Amino acid sequence: MSFQSRRDLLKSAALIAAAGPLAGIALAQQQPELLRPPAATGAKADPWKGLKVGVASYTFHSLPLQACIDGIKQVDMHYVSIKDSHLKMDSTTDERKAVVQQFKDAKILPISCGVVAMKNEAAIAQAFDYARDIGVPVIVADPSPAMLATVEKYVKERGIKIAIHNHGPESKDFKSPADVWAAVEKLDPRMGLCIDVGHTKRAGMEPVDAIIKFKDRLYDVHMKDIIVDPSGRNTNVGTEVGRGILDIRGMLQALLDIGFTGHVGFEFEKAAKNPLPGLAESVGYTKGVMSTIRPSHLKT
Repeated sequence: MSFQSRRDLLKSAALIAAAGPLAGIALAQQQPELLRPPAATGAKADPWKGLKVGVASYTFHSLPLQACIDGIKQVDMHYVSIKDSHLKMDSTTDERKAVVQQFKDAKILPISCGVVAMKNEAAIAQAFDYARDIGVPVIVADPSPAMLATVEKYVKERGIKIAIHNHGPESKDFKSPADVWAAVEKLDPRMGLCIDVGHTKRAGMEPVDAIIKFKDRLYDVHMKDIIVDPSGRNTNVGTEVGRGILDIRGMLQALLDIGFTGHVGFEFEKAAKNPLPGLAESVGYTKGVMSTIRPSHLKT
């Protein structure tokens, strides 16, 4: 199976970024291999090979809900993790159901929500009501360590999983997935991790290793790439997937090998007011890499 070379992909994406989102849409239509699954004999092939790859709506956090939905559709994604910038935490049940229906009408399935801060029991209860109303099985969370027992109580009562997000070296509590694991290892097995691959690398842990090591409690992934500043430090500046330092192929292979069933959400943070071109490049590059990968159990 052939796919666009990285050089050609980045050249096309550069044209997209220079011309703006409308030109990006036109160029993507002219070069559908950027966004569409590879051709297959018979049934349409799944370019993600069973992974639930979608978009963390935080990618569009500076834009309104409809722009978020339109952007996710444009890159041919069908899963979303809803951020409160597109559905407020203090929204009503009817408002929540209406927003979910807008996503579903666009053939986009909400599969998680967050990141949600959980600093007290009122915030925890609100988050679980929110997840219940939008029908997602996982809350990506940033709880206070002091509230973990209370979070666990709600997990047991509601049956909704918690995926604690690691926030890198600046975080007081959860720098790396190892910090999350240490906090939840002895708690209910539905208390687990959202591995942010960029922050994981910045905290000194290889994302591929983290995916494999913590696979039993891995419930969500934030997919991205990061760059290195002139001093040689990993920075908190994201870039288009494929332009940075992360082992994209290795992470995808690991997710396939562990049979990951949670959300793999592209979280593109480089251009908040115009994220579509960079997101499109990230999706196209990742699809190209994915087309060359087979799960270990299928290798000959």
